[in-house]
Amino acid sequence: MKKFEIPRQYRSDIISRIKEISRVKDPRKKDYSPTKLDFGPVIFLIARHFGFCYGVENAIEIAYKTLEENPGKQIYLLSEMIHNPRVNDDLQNLGVKFLMNTSGYMLVDWGQLTKDDVVIVPAFGTTKEIENKLKEIGIDPYRYNTTCPFVEKVWKTASNLGESDFTVIVHGKNYHEETRATFSHAVQNAPSVIIRDLREAKILADIIKGNISNDDFYELFEGKYSEGFNVDKDLQKIGVVNQTTMLATETEEISNLLKQTIINMYGEEKLTDHFADTRDTLCYATNDNQRATLKLLEQEADFAIVVGGYNSSNTSHIVELLEKKFKTFFINSADNIESKNTISYFDINTKEERRKNDYLPAKDKVRIILTSGASCPDSEVDAVINKLVSFYSEAASIEDVLLNI
Repeated sequence: MKKFEIPRQYRSDIISRIKEISRVKDPRKKDYSPTKLDFGPVIFLIARHFGFCYGVENAIEIAYKTLEENPGKQIYLLSEMIHNPRVNDDLQNLGVKFLMNTSGYMLVDWGQLTKDDVVIVPAFGTTKEIENKLKEIGIDPYRYNTTCPFVEKVWKTASNLGESDFTVIVHGKNYHEETRATFSHAVQNAPSVIIRDLREAKILADIIKGNISNDDFYELFEGKYSEGFNVDKDLQKIGVVNQTTMLATETEEISNLLKQTIINMYGEEKLTDHFADTRDTLCYATNDNQRATLKLLEQEADFAIVVGGYNSSNTSHIVELLEKKFKTFFINSADNIESKNTISYFDINTKEERRKNDYLPAKDKVRIILTSGASCPDSEVDAVINKLVSFYSEAASIEDVLLNI
């Protein structure tokens, strides 16, 4: 796999060595068991896969090269490069301005842009409407395009579905930049509808079966279907694609549910005429990270820590998985670990930041699950390890611990 030029501040001393040891021991990535770092009084169980994925490293490399190649020019990002506050803050500190926030609200008026300005398309991609707006100004939207190749693969699949007269069902969050971009590209060639989760998939299945009226479809999925969507006609042939950061298991559940619905409607012998197999749109990194997280659930630990941006979809799903078994602290960085007694964290259920006292149990050996999202620099995970270890004066040195893995 390609090696990217990533700024030194995102590289790590600890995690990079752990990942290299894992690559040597398991080059085919068949073992999803965590790595154990035993410092004596505190033990970390580190996920097998986590941290920067291919698409994120690609985006960061392009962004920093864009800065190098365009001294003196005004450089804009359409919105956040990735969902990580440190990376976005670093780019803003270098003079990059964001045109809009993650919800699409304009922070800079289009009228301020000129054809001499540089606009970077973030890793999530962007809509056809925004691409056309940039072209009108005289800015090439593809010159500094950091769209993840796996997102573009989803767009290609959606295009192929449309060319075969299939309707595109997008499993994603309709407010997320990637899903907005995927939907925009999909509707160029096919009727399309966005469904959030398995619950909405079941509603769609009932609509296909005629158990829910067409009028209810337009109400229940308002703002999430393409213009001119015809329920009677456009749900006879369907294929499912996904926002690449969704739970892979849920996408498969949705696909299987709709597939069975089609079989019940038209018979197994007619399946391929009405349902397209699109399982290859699942992102390998999302899949690997989630499978590694499921392996963490087989462990015993006092609590879990997940590091990443609070608006990161893939990170939130890792938190959701771990919360099934462990008290899980979702943190931005080591700064959230205020002391040995207090930690601040983001509650994904209430969408609020909370504080927890006495989070470290008073016992001889504290066991901590540790992982991060695909947009989180490994250096942030290093900082979490170092900070927690610093609370234990009798802890072994990192060099000695790494020699024993």
